[in-house]
Amino acid sequence: MHEASYLEAYKHCRLCPNLCSVDRTRGQVGICGESAYMRIAWAGLHRGEEPPVTGRYGSGTIFFSGCPLHCAYCQNCQISAQVDISTVTTVTVKQLAQLMLDLQQMKAANINIVTGTHFIPSIAEAILLARRTGLNIPIVWNSSGYEEVQALEMIDSLIDLYLIDVKTLDTRVAARFCGTKHYVDSILPVMTWLFKAKPNTYVNDAGELYGILIRHLLFPGTLEATKEVLVWFARYAKQHAWLSLMVQFVPPKKEPSMETIRIDEYQILLDLLESLEIDDGFVQELADNIPWIPDFTRDNPFPADFADPLASFLALRKVSADNRAGERLPFEN
Repeated sequence: MHEASYLEAYKHCRLCPNLCSVDRTRGQVGICGESAYMRIAWAGLHRGEEPPVTGRYGSGTIFFSGCPLHCAYCQNCQISAQVDISTVTTVTVKQLAQLMLDLQQMKAANINIVTGTHFIPSIAEAILLARRTGLNIPIVWNSSGYEEVQALEMIDSLIDLYLIDVKTLDTRVAARFCGTKHYVDSILPVMTWLFKAKPNTYVNDAGELYGILIRHLLFPGTLEATKEVLVWFARYAKQHAWLSLMVQFVPPKKEPSMETIRIDEYQILLDLLESLEIDDGFVQELADNIPWIPDFTRDNPFPADFADPLASFLALRKVSADNRAGERLPFEN
């Protein structure tokens, strides 16, 4: 990406389907809640992903703050909406590139970019810089699927695996669980584009997955909507992508409890996968339903056996009380 486009993309921001058109270089924020200053909540090895993403030691995961999509029961609600500054650290392109290199040194299987949609220009610059200085592990784009194709085009050539949600194709379910019924309007064009951009998904000799891994989570009481997604996947996606079907729904603390999936519902989904001949991918087991929510105020927000923090990120986190780490950004006067 040329520097001019890197700067211009934030000045009239239309990086996500909200099309807020604010000037983030002047500190304005749109629905994502973020200015043009990149803020991250955590970086380290994470072992909670699908096997080929986790690898032997863990996925080199970087959680960005803010989000264009405000799901009602987001497990990362601490950092996705109404962000408490104590949970995030401001980083420059150069610092982000170094964190990627440090994760590689930590034997990360890949660099896993979580919810980076609203920082695509900066992330692309950081990946390019890291590649020039020795980064050679795959890049994973981990997102909600609530994207603008034009924004993804800025970074697509740098992405090895899209780990991307198809949350629902039902507008009523989207309105309740995804924060907007317009999620459905956005996800299908994104998927159509992705199938052209990455038409073949495969595992290489090293066990690394390349292409597209579509995640779908069963929301409580929405079995029919999940069946609709699986039928769609069989018809349009299975020749291009792998599937990760998840049944672990854990609402954040202080939210009302909801019924978990019943054994008979789980069996219905397994039978449907078989009848639709969806073979490539993963199905979460009922026993995997672990009732915990990450706490990003901690050095390690996850259970100890799930993750290892990156030491250089923890050092950045301590740099200043307002979490403004290090040097000035290129567009900062």
